[in-house]
Amino acid sequence: MTHSEAVATEGGFADPVFDSQAVFAAIMDAFARPGKIVDLGARATAPAPMPAAAAAFIATLADFDTPIWLDEGLGQVPGLVPWISFHTGAPLAGKPDAARFAVLSDARELLDLGRFALGTPEYPDRSATIIAVLEGLDGGERLVLSGPGIEHEAFMEPRGLPSGFLAAVARNNALFPLGVDILLVAGAKALALARTTRIRSA
Repeated sequence: MTHSEAVATEGGFADPVFDSQAVFAAIMDAFARPGKIVDLGARATAPAPMPAAAAAFIATLADFDTPIWLDEGLGQVPGLVPWISFHTGAPLAGKPDAARFAVLSDARELLDLGRFALGTPEYPDRSATIIAVLEGLDGGERLVLSGPGIEHEAFMEPRGLPSGFLAAVARNNALFPLGVDILLVAGAKALALARTTRIRSA
């Protein structure tokens, strides 16, 4: 067995049923309550620098029918593509708009959300979920969230969002019921932004 093959078989869920159920519940809670930071735990570990939260999301929700797009930085990580294939069976998407899930190590790629699958009027659920890796989910600029799942207002302070992110989200909001959903991740933590979540500076 080569080193790459050995890496690919490591880092999966220790208890696939329990771990995937726990991660799925946490992800659903995050999308139901945009802005809430959830801990997906170090239940799955992919080759670095893929963070634990992104690995857990992919290990839980990806399968043979969910093509995955990796940005250039992650696509070149030794062992990552075999890891995804071994643990999920998910194929790699040949282009961004063919992906069901997209993992971005460069947050600047969040500025062009329109290049990902936005769904169709008949099937708005056939859109992409973007998993964006950030420096951290706290300690950054204070932002105000509103929309479904938020009683009045919620707040978040992620670090590493690019200038222009709020405008990109506003463009995505305007496409509803189409548009992408976003999961911001750092380490084992995650924070969800549904396509209906509006964001402004505090």
